[in-house]
Amino acid sequence: MEIEKIISELSFKAVRSSGSGGQNVNKVSSKVVLSFDLKNSQALTEEEKLLVETKLSSRLTTDAILILNCDEDRSQFRNKEIVIKRFLELIKNALFVPKERKPTRIPKSVIRKRIKDKKTVSEIKKTRRKPDF
Repeated sequence: MEIEKIISELSFKAVRSSGSGGQNVNKVSSKVVLSFDLKNSQALTEEEKLLVETKLSSRLTTDAILILNCDEDRSQFRNKEIVIKRFLELIKNALFVPKERKPTRIPKSVIRKRIKDKKTVSEIKKTRRKPDF
């Protein structure tokens, strides 16, 4: 994954933000909308595209476009930084493949020791019983 190449493929749109900010909200377009076209991306390989598409299927549009919004800050520049960071984290998590778990094998010596211990406990309990005449 080449971060610079992916960032160059992003498209941004500034929109008027809702929420707090007073008159600033009505005048300034501080909300940033990021969109990333997954199908036409040159930065990701076909396998990576497939992996991202399966992991982020609920967040993609029908045209395989990922859309993220950010209106946390009053500054458009800061919102752009936040949404890029959020996008990169999302892509990195989608491309992460966990290692396959190999079940551990129990060593034969451990099995022998367990059976030996069971036999000794059994013998101890046998000696506690009333004698059988």
